[in-house]
Formats: sequence, C-alpha cells, structure tokens
Amino acid sequence: MLSKTDLKGLAFIRKTFRRTGEGPSMEEIRLELGFGSKQTAWLLVHRLAENELINYENGRITLLGNHAIEGEVTVAVPLLGSITAGLPSLAEERHEGVVRISTKLAKPGKKYFLLRADGDSMNKAGIEDGDLMLIRQEVTAKPGEIVVALIDDEATVKVFEREGAHYVLRPKSRNTKHKPILVHANLRIQGVFVTVIPDVLN
Repeated sequence: MLSKTDLKGLAFIRKTFRRTGEGPSMEEIRLELGFGSKQTAWLLVHRLAENELINYENGRITLLGNHAIEGEVTVAVPLLGSITAGLPSLAEERHEGVVRISTKLAKPGKKYFLLRADGDSMNKAGIEDGDLMLIRQEVTAKPGEIVVALIDDEATVKVFEREGAHYVLRPKSRNTKHKPILVHANLRIQGVFVTVIPDVLN
C-alpha cells in the first residue's frame, strides 16, 4: 500500500511532467516533500516504480501508461496538448508530459505522439472528451482511417474519406450536431489514430 506521502510524491512527479516534459530530480522531490535527505526521495521513487506507477532507469524518471507492463519494451511518447491547440507544427514538441508506451502499440520505425481529445465528435469511435489518443505521425491516410488533420491552421480528429476530387472529414458521434466537413484544399494530414490510452498524467 502506498502512503499519503508516496501519493503526494506521485502527484508532484506528474505535475512536473505537465509543466516541463521531464521528471523532477531527487533534490526537487526532497524539497517539495520536505525530506531531510535525497535518500528518502530515492526510496519513494523506488516504491512508485515497484508499484508500476513510474519507471526509474539510469537515474531518470518517466511515467508509465497502463499498456506498459513489466517485461515489455516501451518508448517515450510526448503529449503535445489538446486537439484544439491548433498544432501549427508538431515538430515544436511543446510537451505537457511524456508517457511510456509499449512497442506493441507504438511500433518501432514510426514516430508517435499523444493528443487530448476535446469534444464528443468521435465518441461512437470510442474517443471520449478528455481521452488521450495515441497518434502515429503520417502525412497520408487511407479512406476510413481516423486522422488528425489540419485545415488551414485548425486541427481536428475525424474519419478521413474522399469523394471525387474532394476530401471529407466525417464525425462519428452520438451527438447529431456534428456534421461532415467538406475540404477542397489546404488539408494536411498530421497523423493516424491508433488507440486511446489510460490517462496517467492526471
């Protein structure tokens, strides 16, 4: 069982990830929790790692997603914000945090990022408001795939389709207010949706 101090330490680690994209140092944990030594902070970190709430390796703390279990190979995937952030350039990598994802999901040879869904336009596809979406970075997509697309500088997550010379970004929602978006030009695919992952940053 984790103590209240352990849970407070975990909350501080997650807060630091959201703010900086990196885990805190042992000294930062010591100061935040009022410990007398870095050894006490180190013991707290190891308790969290033993409970598979974080990963601690080579002196570096990273967060673990629920898909990343003991014995699996994982990769660090950045959370780049919510889909309504505009995403003028994914290369800017303004991280809100980093989550360790199993390579069974984030397969080697491709780049991945995480986005937080905003709204209910894709809830029939299992993407609810606030969910963390694992996205494989791509510049093209097949009809029927769920994509992250930029229309001018507005970002959205929708089902990608083609109708003649035009593109259609179609919602998949129980809310009938959401309508398909017909795009004639200025459409840029940023990535293809892989899956929703448990949110370990809150």
